[in-house]
Amino acid sequence: MELPKLFITLLIIEALFISQIQVLAAPPNSNLFREYIGAEFKNVKFTDVPINPNAEFHFILSFAIDYDTLSSPSPNNGKFNIFWDSANLSPSQVSSIKIAHSNVKVALSLGGDSVGDGFAYFSPSSVDSWVSNAVSSLTRIIKQYHLDGIDIDYEHFKADPDTFAECIGKLITTLKRNKVISFASIAPFDNDQVQKQYLALWRKYGHQIDYVNFQFYAYDKGTTVPQFLEYFKTQSSNYNGGKVLVSFGTDASGGLKPDKGFFKACEKLKSQQQLHGIFIWSADDSKANGFRYEKEAQGLLAGRH
Repeated sequence: MELPKLFITLLIIEALFISQIQVLAAPPNSNLFREYIGAEFKNVKFTDVPINPNAEFHFILSFAIDYDTLSSPSPNNGKFNIFWDSANLSPSQVSSIKIAHSNVKVALSLGGDSVGDGFAYFSPSSVDSWVSNAVSSLTRIIKQYHLDGIDIDYEHFKADPDTFAECIGKLITTLKRNKVISFASIAPFDNDQVQKQYLALWRKYGHQIDYVNFQFYAYDKGTTVPQFLEYFKTQSSNYNGGKVLVSFGTDASGGLKPDKGFFKACEKLKSQQQLHGIFIWSADDSKANGFRYEKEAQGLLAGRH
């Protein structure tokens, strides 16, 4: 008669033990810091930005867009051109910053919000033609600029989510297989149409995506610490299993700003082993304040905040 009670007791102990192991196996915090640079042509150079040697640092060149020229921009079906400040962020400058700082990698971001006076649309003619053109044009740019990875930041779409997922998923897979890039990230934000596209991509190709640069600064201005933490929880659930990075903008964007508790929220996530990294939009805007918050963010990530 005592055996059933003993069996139940052992099951409870086993369940508690497994639960404890799962807690201990939670993914560790990361010291990854990422920053977008070059979109606003404010003459910002890599060497202007403070780099903490104890942080893993990614510059993200903004942007490469599959459009023609700025004077008469039109979609180019995967044939990418450079739309960042290449005069100040050139191939030789990429090489120099990586030689000077062994902890630095440099990526490029695709798409962005606008080109010329209009939106930058994801507008492929077909999956196969877009992927073929994108692989060819981006391989050329990535090798020319000595880059390490890509970021996906399309924000406007003239294609359904399945097409977006196949185009971007196949692009990332091919560039990784060809050893052209070593990492890839996506940059969604809390908009229904945007999320439909990126979640379709995540469901099918999430295993190929290393980081989720979620644009928390696209939330309303005046976001509080509790709201921010709830947003993080929601997006971590949406991109389940992904390394969701937290973020703020040094421009006039919304979200939780550094002077309103952003780093307090980061400390909370760090205590829960959920701080997978921080990224900032953007170095172009931070130049005016002497990159104060870049220093603070990297100090926190490197353990000296």
